[in-house]
Amino acid sequence: MAVRVALIGAGKMGISHLSILGANTNVEVVGVCDTSKLVMGALQKYTKFPCFTNYTKMLDEIKPDAVVIAVPTKFHHEFAKEVLSKNMHVFVEKPFCLNPQESEELAKLATAKNLVNQVGYHNKFVGTFQEVKKLVSDGHIGNIQHFEGEAYGPVVIKKKADTWRSDPSEGGGCLMDYASHVIDLINDTLSPIKEANGTILKTIYSSQVDDAVFSMVNLENGTSGLLSVNWSDETYRKMSTSMTILGSKGKIISDANELKVYFKEDKCPKGYSKGWNVKYVTDLADQVDFYLRGEEYSSQMDYFVKAISGAVPNTINNFKSALATDKAIAIIKKSAKNE
Repeated sequence: MAVRVALIGAGKMGISHLSILGANTNVEVVGVCDTSKLVMGALQKYTKFPCFTNYTKMLDEIKPDAVVIAVPTKFHHEFAKEVLSKNMHVFVEKPFCLNPQESEELAKLATAKNLVNQVGYHNKFVGTFQEVKKLVSDGHIGNIQHFEGEAYGPVVIKKKADTWRSDPSEGGGCLMDYASHVIDLINDTLSPIKEANGTILKTIYSSQVDDAVFSMVNLENGTSGLLSVNWSDETYRKMSTSMTILGSKGKIISDANELKVYFKEDKCPKGYSKGWNVKYVTDLADQVDFYLRGEEYSSQMDYFVKAISGAVPNTINNFKSALATDKAIAIIKKSAKNE
């Protein structure tokens, strides 16, 4: 039977999720909620989705199996708690919550109710980053000596009117909204961040939030590395996330499109050889039935739906892992010297 899914929040990410859900043959979209009259008017006119402007009314009337929440971060805790209290599975956009206390409460509640829970850190579904994790986990590059996690892009490239992205109380700022992607990858691929030093939260165009984050971080496994993220870099056409990992047996340089691996020795994993190897995301990505913006967006939603049906374990991007990311964000923020 199809999983009955409702969506809360029909902004940029919400509409993307709605398109993916609508194309999934294992999903029935049973409701969409947003406060925008323009958006709701268009959906009522051009789709058959039941539309609502009050999310609690929608949940009570249609009683979905699962809910996708794609609203500003400041609402995540309240909305997700309400969904879980009604015994519905829940997918929440990233970043998870404004603070680890809220995240921990939701993680415990989801576990106690045995409900599927997921947060939208889509990079874990990118083929190149999945291969990086496998190479590291299987020990192919040896002991990790150093790493760098980076992301750059043109989100804020001039002074402009304030939005939720420019309000720290709503989850705005480069650290919370942009660097969280890189932090989540570091936590998952290497080890959770436990300490930060020399952190600079730099303002470039914004007046209330940081536009760039630079920090030296230490991980629970003893590895140290650098975090460098800037959403005010106009030399990039769109967000570019990358990881560089130096090990005793080799080196990895990867972004969402290309993976480069250097092995010092002849003993290499299947498909690789001594020296430099290059693989592309087109070689590594899983095929999806519906492509929108990248395979990873469909893959993460497919995984959520499969976890609800019991076809896969609820182990990727669950609330527990997102809590670790929120804890790391808090650690970095606490260590920061603002500029």
